[in-house]
Amino acid sequence: MSQKSGSAKMSSERTVKDIRRATRKQYSAEEKIRIVLDGLRGEQSIVELCRREGIAESLYYTWSKEFLEAGKRRLAGDTSPILPRHDGKYQHERTARVDLDQNLTECRFREKWSPLQDNAGSD
Repeated sequence: MSQKSGSAKMSSERTVKDIRRATRKQYSAEEKIRIVLDGLRGEQSIVELCRREGIAESLYYTWSKEFLEAGKRRLAGDTSPILPRHDGKYQHERTARVDLDQNLTECRFREKWSPLQDNAGSD
């Protein structure tokens, strides 16, 4: 009987997590910028700001870091867009193109020099 109550508890916890995930607030770029600028002004502590906005401090610091890095890149003259990567991080479009070119070159090399093709051509 303890298994049923345990599995019911796991099921209800999973349901709650799914609901929270589905109803999580999505912040626009403008909202993120407003929140980061509020934090940079220093009129209130980051803890109070995050509590008021309903976000985790770690999320604020992530947004702040991205905001400041983007500003630094822009001031340095880099205007290439930043693209999301598969691992959730970001990279410049230029870097993404170089990575893609390298991957394509490696694939073409493997196709050209694969052992299967060498054996097929020797008959």
